[in-house]
Amino acid sequence: MHCLGLMSGTSADGVEAVLVHFEGPPQHPKWSLLRHHHQPYPLELQQQVVAAGQGAPMPASRWLELAEAITEVQAQAVKACDPDATAELIGCHGQTVWHRPPAQEARGASWQILQAPLLAHLLQRPVVHDFRAADLALGGQGAPLVPRADAALLGHTQGWRALLNLGGIANLTLIPPCGGVDRHAAILGWDCGPANSLIDLGMRQFTNGAQSFDKSGAMAAQGHADEGWIQRWLQEEYFQLAPPKSTGRECFGQDDLNRRLRQLGGASAADAIATLTAFSAAVVAQDLARLRQSVGIAPIELITAGGGSQNPVLIDELRRRCRGAQIDTSSSLGVPTEAREALVFALLAWWHHRGHPGNVPAVTGASREAVLGTRVEPA
Repeated sequence: MHCLGLMSGTSADGVEAVLVHFEGPPQHPKWSLLRHHHQPYPLELQQQVVAAGQGAPMPASRWLELAEAITEVQAQAVKACDPDATAELIGCHGQTVWHRPPAQEARGASWQILQAPLLAHLLQRPVVHDFRAADLALGGQGAPLVPRADAALLGHTQGWRALLNLGGIANLTLIPPCGGVDRHAAILGWDCGPANSLIDLGMRQFTNGAQSFDKSGAMAAQGHADEGWIQRWLQEEYFQLAPPKSTGRECFGQDDLNRRLRQLGGASAADAIATLTAFSAAVVAQDLARLRQSVGIAPIELITAGGGSQNPVLIDELRRRCRGAQIDTSSSLGVPTEAREALVFALLAWWHHRGHPGNVPAVTGASREAVLGTRVEPA
């Protein structure tokens, strides 16, 4: 079956679309990536998405227009990726504008803005969307949802395999080995903290909007990281939490950046970006170190994906701080770094079609497994 997956992440740079063929048993599918396309958001839309994700007040009419605009870009991405309309099913994550993990005082909630019936109508094909809602209803975090799909798509190796998505937020998947005492262990995963979110916002601020990200780590390479502040930041509440845990731009957005820049005092733009880049690596390294200390799990490889995998300064910081793990990109396993999450949502849509659960309760904290997503037929 041909499925098309759509992902627009926390970085809000646009929509990744992949056309994939799936067949075989759901838990161990045979798959082939047929096409990949990136559909950028227009600058004004990107700015609106970022503002919405940081709690900017907007009238109802603006929210409606934002949902329509996001949906139309999703449709454009599908048509560019699959011009012959071969996909039988579309899996669309939508654009997260707010994520609230469960807490004692409130149940969890997460809003991925999309007009799914409109998207199904524009494409004249069924759409599966709202993938996080069932897990949240079962008491889970609703995130991350990639771990089970990662294990199905990329499989096991001789030791623990870690997959690190470096989007706006850094999230980890840990896949148990194919043999040995841990071969029946549960898949693990959680959101570590910021990856590109603070770096991107910092670049926009320091360049007056001329640069929306640190291309090839050029700015960070010119500066020196403040290790003192990095170590202080690592003691903050979120980084002390044990999984399950998830987060987003509502925590690591403009207000958070402004606080950290004030703490850095008169640091130059290059030093500030270098510090934020090293910090993104440090939160991952700290989580992996605690995993090793608490349960003795030490991955033998760290496979990176997402936009941050193209930042050599960030990757060098990971190599320096995550000793003992060989670092490579998901491209080495046949998954283009920018396509990984879209591929996951294509698989989740196929799993919905097959009635196969998509969440991992050990990862999200949900009370049980669940088939994820809601299917909408074209009008």
